[in-house]
Amino acid sequence: MKIVVAYKWAPNPQDASVGVDGVVDWSRAKSGVSEYDPVAIELARRLADASGGEVVGLTAGPKAVDASMARKAALSRGFDRAVIVADDALERAGSTELAAVLAAAVRHIGDVDLVITGDSSVDVGAKMVPAVLAGQLGWPAVVEVTAVSGQAGILRVERDIAGGTQVLEISGPAVLAASTNAAVPRVPGMKDILAAGKKPVESLEVAALDVPAGGTTITVTDTSRPDLLARKQQMIDTADPAAAAAE
Repeated sequence: MKIVVAYKWAPNPQDASVGVDGVVDWSRAKSGVSEYDPVAIELARRLADASGGEVVGLTAGPKAVDASMARKAALSRGFDRAVIVADDALERAGSTELAAVLAAAVRHIGDVDLVITGDSSVDVGAKMVPAVLAGQLGWPAVVEVTAVSGQAGILRVERDIAGGTQVLEISGPAVLAASTNAAVPRVPGMKDILAAGKKPVESLEVAALDVPAGGTTITVTDTSRPDLLARKQQMIDTADPAAAAAE
């Protein structure tokens, strides 16, 4: 069984700060494997160990995702190898574009039986990538997954639903989004970190993949009002009420 875990190397918003002008400063935000992705990795590792399978880490983003520290941090979590799509063209990629690139990478890896992702990414938290990725692949998507077992082609999946638990039997490949409480991730030790540097990594650029044409347009609205800040604490003479109201 070949299991792909799509993870994200992302800055932690808890380290960011917002200035008085409303601009978010990310300069001190440390990047790492996105908060909930280790849960997906743990689920994949347990399933692979039980079925004699392989766990392939997959990520896409700007060149920083392929830095030595980023590689070791991800591979030490339990991957057998990694495929990294590192391209600065993905610097501002949205969920739809990232999912399309990840789907193309899954096709590039080939013979993938299962894709597992985290619940959401720590920096965006849109919870869109698993469903869009599944749509790009033409596979079913199951979210809030708490457990998975079985062999390639026939999987038993448990997921949280309102008021209880749902058990599904899935034939064929699928995309699963792990619930945040699906597993307790293992903490990499020094041995894992040292071994991570010896694991195989395939680095790709977007041009090397068969990514369908398309894209999204992102419109950003600036809500900062420097003019209001400049007028703060300005005294208004109320001797003339009409003039004061106009001012």
